[in-house]
Amino acid sequence: MSSQPPVLPQRFPGECLLALRRDPIALFRRAAARYGDIVQLPLGKHPVYLINHPDLIKDVLVTRQKQFKKGRGLERAKMLLGEGLLTSEGERHLRQRRLVQPAFHRSRVAAFGDSMTFYSRQAGERWHDGQTVDMSVEMMHLTLAIVGKTLFDTVVEEEAAEIGSAMEEVIALFRLLLLPLPDFFEKLPLPVVRRARVARALLDAKISRLITEHRASGDRGDLLSMLLLSQDEEDGESMTDVQVRDEAMTLFLAGHETTANALTWTWYLLSQNPEAERKFHEEIDSVLARRTPTMDDLEALPYTRNVFAESLRIYPPAWVIGRRILTDYEVRGYVLKANSIVLPSQAVTHVDERFFPDPHRFDPDRWTPEAEAERPKFAYFPFGGGPRTCIGEQFSWMEGILTLATLGQRWRPRLVPGHRVVTQPIITLRSRYGMQMTLVRRG
Repeated sequence: MSSQPPVLPQRFPGECLLALRRDPIALFRRAAARYGDIVQLPLGKHPVYLINHPDLIKDVLVTRQKQFKKGRGLERAKMLLGEGLLTSEGERHLRQRRLVQPAFHRSRVAAFGDSMTFYSRQAGERWHDGQTVDMSVEMMHLTLAIVGKTLFDTVVEEEAAEIGSAMEEVIALFRLLLLPLPDFFEKLPLPVVRRARVARALLDAKISRLITEHRASGDRGDLLSMLLLSQDEEDGESMTDVQVRDEAMTLFLAGHETTANALTWTWYLLSQNPEAERKFHEEIDSVLARRTPTMDDLEALPYTRNVFAESLRIYPPAWVIGRRILTDYEVRGYVLKANSIVLPSQAVTHVDERFFPDPHRFDPDRWTPEAEAERPKFAYFPFGGGPRTCIGEQFSWMEGILTLATLGQRWRPRLVPGHRVVTQPIITLRSRYGMQMTLVRRG
């Protein structure tokens, strides 16, 4: 049995680390294309392995998932998210999942559809024909309004700039702490560290205030109320305020940051693919006849769903998953040692031509039921998989479809000529220079 997969070569020490810092997606795609489905990346003291095949990804996320725990990235995310669903492990994670699950019951999530369309329509009514906007900022403000209402039953639009700025500071620190020796950097009196601490304190204070208000007022029909009311079916206990804070912060990030990025990339892709955009507009015009969409329209908008699915394929908001091996792990004749890191990457597998011919072409017709049935399940995993599948997946699909349909009825955003479109993979997959678009009113 061979002990190690092929190693990505370096011309000088640290080259791989520099490439990771500069453009990790390009590094991963180059490694997979050159060396196959398991490649060792020379990063840090513990081996790091990129894995790139649906069978291997399923093995890590589902079949043998107990042999792994979260990787370094999400270990560092605890500085913001605490011990929420995204970062907790083992029995704590299972218990938290049981407590949070009722908040995402289908009937509960369905009630949020009206908030999604209300704030989407409100955003569209503020726009003007010929106006140039940064679509990434517009979508951040929109999803912040939606998550504020659905998660906290509060209007956060007047606080949007302050909250957005705080998130930026925390994410800037997170990127620094992904480098080797993160504990060393976190203790240095660097401006980025000081600003991130202030930003986290601000976010903590806002969520703590909302928890206190909700405990006093009872069920307000939002997700935070459900978290406060939930009881573990096994021991009958409820969450502490600290646990509620950690889950609320996790849901806030997932419901705000990731969806905003997904919508931004979708508007960009539609602007670059006129035939897909025409089909998208034809469907929403035919189904909705200029009325506001509702939950009942979701199944009647399959092409809109396919547009969103294809955007999640090409520009997945969650672009890589890290797992640390707990005990030696045998796979394809190799032995990957305990404490090594494995990286399934959506940004790599989603554009593998074995599963997606002409993979960089935007083609929503890839998502017909017949086409989907021909692909291995884990060729596409925008929401992860197994016991740690994103608990808000249903919420995200609904928000994406309803927001696109609501705004697409009235608007056709066009990319500003000459605007640089470059990915920025941090916690989520952002657009490095924003997304400058000109708004064209339809009809």
